[in-house]
Amino acid sequence: MKRPNILFIMADQMAAPILPLHDAASPVQMPHLMKLAEQAVVFDSAYCNSPLCAPSRFTLVSGRLPSKIGAYDNAADFPADVPTYAHYLRRLGYRTALSGKMHFCGPDQLHGYEERLTSDIYPADYGWAVNWDEPEVRASWYHNMSSVLQAGPCVRSNQLDFDEEVVFKARQYLYDHVRMTPDQPFCLTVSMTHPHDPYTIPREYWDRYEGVDIPMPRQHLEQNEQDPHSQRLLKVIDLWDKPLPEDKIRDARRAYFGACSYIDDNIGKLLKALEECGLADDTIVVFSGDHGDMLGERGLWYKMHWFEMSARVPLLVHAPKRYAAHRVSQSVSTLDLLPTLVELAGGRVDDGLELEGHSLLPHLQGRGGHDEVLGEYMAEGTVSPLMMIRRGPWKFVYSEQDPLLLFNLDNDPLECQNLADCSEHKGILAGFLAEARERWDVPAIHAATLASQRRRRLVAEALSQGKLTSWDHQPWVDASQQYMRNHIDLDDLERRARFPQA
Repeated sequence: MKRPNILFIMADQMAAPILPLHDAASPVQMPHLMKLAEQAVVFDSAYCNSPLCAPSRFTLVSGRLPSKIGAYDNAADFPADVPTYAHYLRRLGYRTALSGKMHFCGPDQLHGYEERLTSDIYPADYGWAVNWDEPEVRASWYHNMSSVLQAGPCVRSNQLDFDEEVVFKARQYLYDHVRMTPDQPFCLTVSMTHPHDPYTIPREYWDRYEGVDIPMPRQHLEQNEQDPHSQRLLKVIDLWDKPLPEDKIRDARRAYFGACSYIDDNIGKLLKALEECGLADDTIVVFSGDHGDMLGERGLWYKMHWFEMSARVPLLVHAPKRYAAHRVSQSVSTLDLLPTLVELAGGRVDDGLELEGHSLLPHLQGRGGHDEVLGEYMAEGTVSPLMMIRRGPWKFVYSEQDPLLLFNLDNDPLECQNLADCSEHKGILAGFLAEARERWDVPAIHAATLASQRRRRLVAEALSQGKLTSWDHQPWVDASQQYMRNHIDLDDLERRARFPQA
């Protein structure tokens, strides 16, 4: 039997709690995603495993926790010998391609993908390494509030340039596949950078929310009420002692909603290409994100914490001929995607290799499944590892430097009440703390993180001197094989290029 094609669509920094996929009152307009969800398995409690771009993505493609593969921050080297879902599927005979962002750092920019159709939007070098040796120094490349203060409509942006190329190249890949290699299954990953800040979007998408009541953040905490990590993040993003105008908060959220609609339109374009090529019935569509965005909730912006807006991601699997549409309430994570994609492709993960992810197939089949998410964060705003366990109604955030956090999300979905100091929940807290200390050797992870930071700073400084040799992926196109060329018979070329053939 022919293995199914897989189209994996990713959005960047898309906060699940505010999407219509999970909130019926959401004003965000995403009709294509909602139509897809009608026949999909939708995960209502899906999380990233590190709330920052590169660590989250390295974990997503590998099924390994960040500390196991050195995915410490946005300038961490992703080792070439770590198997990814692209390696597994390629070994099963799939064409594996990536169009768009994956934020790979280091000289290997493929990691199992046979083709990368675009470059990446972010640099592949070590320039964004975090520095625990100087925790009070605010690096120039950190987020600042310009994204919010300059929020509004635009004609063009860096991110629009990127995503337009990403979607164009992805659609072209589908058209080329059906004309040239229709008998070989493909796994195409399309990874867009919206709705990631800066919060700006073309007038068309800005105007879709004209007259719409843009909901403001539901919870505000004063600086002195914040947990220590949140206080550090306020300094990281240059928001300490700098209150934001309410109208700019509203503008940023409106532009973010518009960017979600932009992603939705691109989802529609990709699904239309599948239909046009006759691939829709044989293609499993997976949609997810890498992390969320606080969008002003609790006075915080961007990501980098374990609160719901930052850590929860959309996740659905559309394969109506295989799995009946339903919702999954148990907590899962993008760590689980590698074993899931391998099994969807008819393979199995190597029992001799370590893997923290768990297959989602039992959930897809309606047979229950695991209910647990593990998270690790060692990047901006930290002075030591910040770990998370999500299970049942509970979310536990563990640090050896900061006070513990414990939330019951069934009773407190906005995470207003930290139950770590509540005598009624001492037993729950003690159990999580014992589990965390057994699971994580924080002093060892701290030492490994610090050593990696120091090595990368030295290498980055050295490589900035003399002749630059870039690690950024350079997509190569052989123009001699494109369009009309004299070494190709014209009638034959036109016949082969037409789909469907006359």
